[in-house]
Amino acid sequence: MNSESENAIPVNRWLQLIAGVVCMVMIANLQYGWTYFVDPIDAKFHWGRKAIQVAFTIFVATETWLVPIEGWFVDRFGPRIVVMFGGVVVAIAWAINSTASSLSMLYLGAAVGGVGAGAVYGTCVGNSLKWFADRRGFAAGLTAAGFGAGAAATVYPIITVIKNQGYQTAFLWFGLGQGIVILLLSQLLKAPLPGQAPPPAARKISQTTRDYRPMEMVSTPIFWILYVMFTLVAASGLVVTAQVAPIAKDYGVTNLPVQFLFISSTTLVMAGIVDNILNGLARPTFGWVSDRIGRENTMAIVFVFGAGAYWALGTVGTTPWAFIVTAGLVYFTWGEIYSLFPALCTDTYGVKFAATNAGLLYTAKGTAAFLVPAASFLQAQTGSWHAVFIVASFTNLLVAATALFVVKPMRAARAAPPVRGESAPSPIRIVTGS
Repeated sequence: MNSESENAIPVNRWLQLIAGVVCMVMIANLQYGWTYFVDPIDAKFHWGRKAIQVAFTIFVATETWLVPIEGWFVDRFGPRIVVMFGGVVVAIAWAINSTASSLSMLYLGAAVGGVGAGAVYGTCVGNSLKWFADRRGFAAGLTAAGFGAGAAATVYPIITVIKNQGYQTAFLWFGLGQGIVILLLSQLLKAPLPGQAPPPAARKISQTTRDYRPMEMVSTPIFWILYVMFTLVAASGLVVTAQVAPIAKDYGVTNLPVQFLFISSTTLVMAGIVDNILNGLARPTFGWVSDRIGRENTMAIVFVFGAGAYWALGTVGTTPWAFIVTAGLVYFTWGEIYSLFPALCTDTYGVKFAATNAGLLYTAKGTAAFLVPAASFLQAQTGSWHAVFIVASFTNLLVAATALFVVKPMRAARAAPPVRGESAPSPIRIVTGS
């Protein structure tokens, strides 16, 4: 049931997509801007990086693990009210961070921020999956790109405010501003009514002909294989996301000057801009590719390149431009999971419960967040980041092989017609061109 009136707001699906993308931009700093606050917080309170980074893990856990509940509300009452709620909560979260004088308060702000970010993220991605069955990978990728690249424009402003006015002021100003914009844009969002969204395009993409309820989905083995794949790839990317500033500091390149064309900056600022741009660009790019060559094929290709990117960051990324390039390649080869996995989930389990189902798979990101402290422990034990990135390379290769040699054959078997006398598999159709 959708409580929103059909004529309450325009139903142009591109307007829905744009509004969703901008809302995602407004929550990007909650994750991708966090790294710039870690060392300033530690300098003030001396809690230690590992204790402060627990807040990042809490944020990711609450951001992801509550998305299925938020998706349940979206699937029944429409996206507007859920995104409005998210905007208010996001503003409250960073206001809490701005006044936190204890780890418990910092952790509370992280938990509240995760709730707000998850409400916005899960809703906007789920809405794009429903409106764009014909361009599902691209639409989900473009929406997720707002979250991946949204922090790029504010890297320099946030670092500047932290430097000149303090990190507390940065938390407060950016938190309130982001929340207000989300509140305004939420008024444009609505789910498609029957017949408003176009059917799947004529391409060789397996898409189910039925809608699986969430409990049906979690009873299938493919879901749990996808869950483990998502967890492994997300963990390696989150390690870099949470630690990029400390990594740069440990490599001794944080404040070294770099110049690109007419732009002069420090290594960390330039890396932050490049990382977020490439992270965002990866999502629609590989989503678009997957709409044409298939989700599993795209996963296999990009995760192999991702393995190489982690290896390079851990071995040759210790000079300013090498750090910028290799860290950027890491972001470019892990950000696409937020378009490929939701699209594959909806292809496999249907569109009616897309927000809830994709949200359940998205909780793998929360599970992955608990591996971030493990990476810090491994780095502390070995004295370098090299071992951490070797592990990340291996897991990316493992996931690439699983996509191509496990998931793809399993989905093909579900799409194949049954042998006479056998029961039919769950119906999945291959949409092909003429």
